[in-house]
Amino acid sequence: MRRPGLTRRDFLNLSAAAGVTLAFPVFAQQGYPNRPIRLICPWPAGGSTDVVMRAFGESLGKLLGGTVIIENKPGAGGILGAQELVNAKPDGYTLSQIPLGVFRIPHMQKVNFDPLKDFTYIACLTGYTFGMVVRSDSPIMSIKDLVEYAKANPGKFSYGSTGTGTTPHLAVEQFARRAGIKLLHIPYKGNAEGMQAVLGGHVMAHSDATGWASQVDAGRCRLLATYGSKRTRRWPNVPTLDELGYATVSDSPFGIAGPKGMDPALTKRLNEALRKTLDDPAVLATLEKFDQPVIYLDSEGYTKFARETYQLEKETIESLGLTKVS
Repeated sequence: MRRPGLTRRDFLNLSAAAGVTLAFPVFAQQGYPNRPIRLICPWPAGGSTDVVMRAFGESLGKLLGGTVIIENKPGAGGILGAQELVNAKPDGYTLSQIPLGVFRIPHMQKVNFDPLKDFTYIACLTGYTFGMVVRSDSPIMSIKDLVEYAKANPGKFSYGSTGTGTTPHLAVEQFARRAGIKLLHIPYKGNAEGMQAVLGGHVMAHSDATGWASQVDAGRCRLLATYGSKRTRRWPNVPTLDELGYATVSDSPFGIAGPKGMDPALTKRLNEALRKTLDDPAVLATLEKFDQPVIYLDSEGYTKFARETYQLEKETIESLGLTKVS
């Protein structure tokens, strides 16, 4: 319907202008990316996640015909990337890895984001293999030895993790609770710092993803147990905490998200490119290096995973008595 007083030419000109406005987001994407994409890794440089994210970033850049820059923002249990997304433009130039802590830590402390409202979940890609290591000269030869030592010396068995509220921390606390022992937790910013601590004798053990793999393979560390639902292919002789009777399982998928409000067409393009990175031999070799499986979910599946995981983490935090005080 034409507005009163408008000529046919005015009406056609306004209609054309409106058409340009409506088409602009799609048109703008045709030139995407025309500047570097920031892919935030909320862990320190040199750690296992950093290495994996750099492999994904390089592959993604090639597939998009642009450049992906990895920006490390370590600390706060891995949620600094998520915090960065809150104030970023939804233009596809700021993305972040989303570790499980993003769904957990909001139940433990006040944060500036809502995992269910503030992000565009683009694709889930892989997951960690977690485990606990001690130095190879440690008298602790097994989880049985650890439990016996901790019962005889309450609160004196020290272990490091990648931060308070991270999976490597809470999985061990869940195990300790079920084993009836009390351990001393020392949080670090990431794998590299934690491994330095255990190798330097500052802590008796370190709980983390497979950034410890090279030290285990080189004989400098001993892997006591892994936390997955089944034994790993790479260390088939190492038991899981679950099979040892401690009912502790932690398979930890992660993926990539952007700010809320991203154009669905842009989200789809990024999702398709990220899916193709999982066919890249360089990416697959990096995942193999850290014993990380391919766990692909598209945007819809990853969003559903986020909703379900947020609720499950709430239940876990409540069971451990770690819920934040209002």
